[in-house]
Amino acid sequence: MIVVTGATGNVGRPLTRALAEAGQQVTAVSRHAAAVPDGVRHVAADLAEPGSLEPALAGAKGLFLLLSGDLHAAGASPAFIIGEAAAGGVRRIVLLSTQGVATRPFGPTRIAMRAVEESLRESGLEWAVLRPGGFASNALWWAESVRARRVVAAPFGDVGVPIIDPADIAEVAAACLLDDRHTGGVYELTGPEVITPRRQAEAIAAALGSPVRFHALTRDEAKAAMAQSMPAELAEDTLDILGSPSPAELRVSPDVQRVLGRAPRPFADWAARNVAAFR
Repeated sequence: MIVVTGATGNVGRPLTRALAEAGQQVTAVSRHAAAVPDGVRHVAADLAEPGSLEPALAGAKGLFLLLSGDLHAAGASPAFIIGEAAAGGVRRIVLLSTQGVATRPFGPTRIAMRAVEESLRESGLEWAVLRPGGFASNALWWAESVRARRVVAAPFGDVGVPIIDPADIAEVAAACLLDDRHTGGVYELTGPEVITPRRQAEAIAAALGSPVRFHALTRDEAKAAMAQSMPAELAEDTLDILGSPSPAELRVSPDVQRVLGRAPRPFADWAARNVAAFR
């Protein structure tokens, strides 16, 4: 049995589905009750309270660990989660980390995530680490303005990075959970090309079959908007990457191809599959 944390999110949802379709027994974990595919067990748990995960881990051999905001929540203890999983019989953990652990290692978020990676390496378990860059699904931030005004408002309109489709992250995670060949692997996950916010707006317009205007925000305007849904420190970090990506953050990684035997999906594919959010 495989436990998927963050099972209702952009990565966890397709991962849960992929594992179930592969014939695996799956326990989907999220904070609140949620619909899951037929045959999948759901357990409500809060990773900021590691003990709440114990019922989900009973009988599990694999764990997909997505910490997200739980990394910094009051009372959070990611290393304890790894220890609890090992004590409960879990043999393999796939950790969703971040590209920034390597490209921008000194921010508080990356320092904390690097500590989680080290705890996993030292756990004695089989493991794999996924380090994605920016997510294509971050474009959902624009969904309301596209629906209401056919406008994408973003900073740094002509500065791009190779953003990754969460469905590709999910497929790589499934491969790492199911295939021994990926044990001990650290995979940097990006999309197939550098794409700017302006070009993302064009891809959304193409999916809609309707023009979408791009409106350039200043950095301060973007920070004010982002601070409504994330800590100010994380907003600053994100804007640093979006406005001035390093050569490492501009690199198109071969790791999706290496694991899945195919190229990563382009942003236009993500936009077409998620066009209903923008209608």
